[in-house]
Amino acid sequence: MSLIKKLFYIVEGFELHIPEWSLSDSGITALCGPSGGGKTTIIKILSGLLPSKNLEWHFKGKDLATLSPPERKLGVLFQDLHLFPHLSAQKNILFAAKARKLSFKDVQSEFESLISSLELKEKLSLFPEQLSGGEKQRVALARALISRPQFVFLDEPFSHLDEKTRRRARLLTAEVLKKKNIPTLLVSHNVEDVKELADEVVFLKKGRLSKSNE
Repeated sequence: MSLIKKLFYIVEGFELHIPEWSLSDSGITALCGPSGGGKTTIIKILSGLLPSKNLEWHFKGKDLATLSPPERKLGVLFQDLHLFPHLSAQKNILFAAKARKLSFKDVQSEFESLISSLELKEKLSLFPEQLSGGEKQRVALARALISRPQFVFLDEPFSHLDEKTRRRARLLTAEVLKKKNIPTLLVSHNVEDVKELADEVVFLKKGRLSKSNE
């Protein structure tokens, strides 16, 4: 288990209050709760994109909260995907590796494995506007995984997909994460996402964590 301590955040009357959280360092943990409850805020704090002054995150012998965002070696897929419109699918994927100072030679085997598993071989030269919603999601997922992250955050990764495409995306995502054995925190409002993907479920209600949805 990784241990998160003193995750506190207050803004405009909203308060996150998580004194201690044992977060699994294997499998997929689903973080569920109502919209506006702070789930994405938690991801941003743990990623180092938002401040939480006294935060500790003990993972694999290090306190990740003391490190810069790049040093934390996290893979993040936000709901709006953040694909670069001027870059092809291949360059979007490899951008994350380049940001970690990894050359194509360094990540070639991971790249080939990801595009095969995520069925992207025929889409690499296309730009985001030429991709379907499911293809964009898979490109964003490949980008989140290409840089060898030690932990992955998925924030409503299938929210823009129709049900048929969503089912396929879930299957591919589960296959890749299981193969790479990367601990993952999944945020989703979709019952089937949680049912099909999660090994453990945690609920966030009024800024507090709970093991129950009661």
